[in-house]
Amino acid sequence: MTIKAVFWDIGGVLLTNGWDREQRADVLKRFGLDATEFTERHKLAAPELELGRMTLAEYMAQTLFYTPRDFSPDEFRAAMEAESQPHEDALALARELSGRWRMYSLNNEGHDLNDHRIRSFGLHDFLLGFFSSCYLGVMKPNPAIYRLALQLANVKAEEAVMIDDRSQNAEAARSVGMSAVQYRDAAQLREELAALGVQ
Repeated sequence: MTIKAVFWDIGGVLLTNGWDREQRADVLKRFGLDATEFTERHKLAAPELELGRMTLAEYMAQTLFYTPRDFSPDEFRAAMEAESQPHEDALALARELSGRWRMYSLNNEGHDLNDHRIRSFGLHDFLLGFFSSCYLGVMKPNPAIYRLALQLANVKAEEAVMIDDRSQNAEAARSVGMSAVQYRDAAQLREELAALGVQ
């Protein structure tokens, strides 16, 4: 079966992760915050944020601003957003493939950071739609999010490939019948996609 649609993870593939362990550690250190205390609060709030049931302002209120701080929510949000950096080689490959295949994102992210990253890095220039956890109300690696994305893209599982940096997410895509490539670098991705006829 010929591949018709390509689904891209954003964090870890097209861009650095948005608000993962490394990004949180970097920002917390910069603001001189207690990582242990923050992490306990983050664990409870993060799924609600990524499922679109909590705004970034509400998340920050629960994890940080439940007590007075010597910095503002706007300052902290700006530091969060600054953690997002492009993976230039992967973005170049995606732009190269654009127009030949239907391409979408399929990622876990809260509304605010998701919108910031799409706008800041011009992802709408080559992706036709954004199947993000905050819009769909379900997160990878739940197989339901892959089935829902396939339905919304109106493509059969065997006609689609998922690109993700996490092995568990790639495995979940395969479990519903999609092809999957676990991303390590752009050269490896280009080679594995070519083997699937996507070049």
